[in-house]
Amino acid sequence: MRRKAIWIGLFVGSTVGNMLPVLWGGDAISVSGFLLSAVGGIVGIWAGYRWGQSL
Repeated sequence: MRRKAIWIGLFVGSTVGNMLPVLWGGDAISVSGFLLSAVGGIVGIWAGYRWGQSL
């Protein structure tokens, strides 16, 4: 179950991170979108790991 939680966290985190530049008028397909997607993916992996431990 932990692996599933990590994958869900990766998907959700990278998606949210990629959409953040759109909030300030940027483009999702840009350098900032790519970097924030990577950061969101890392945070999502961490959150998914913590969530998987509690299950």
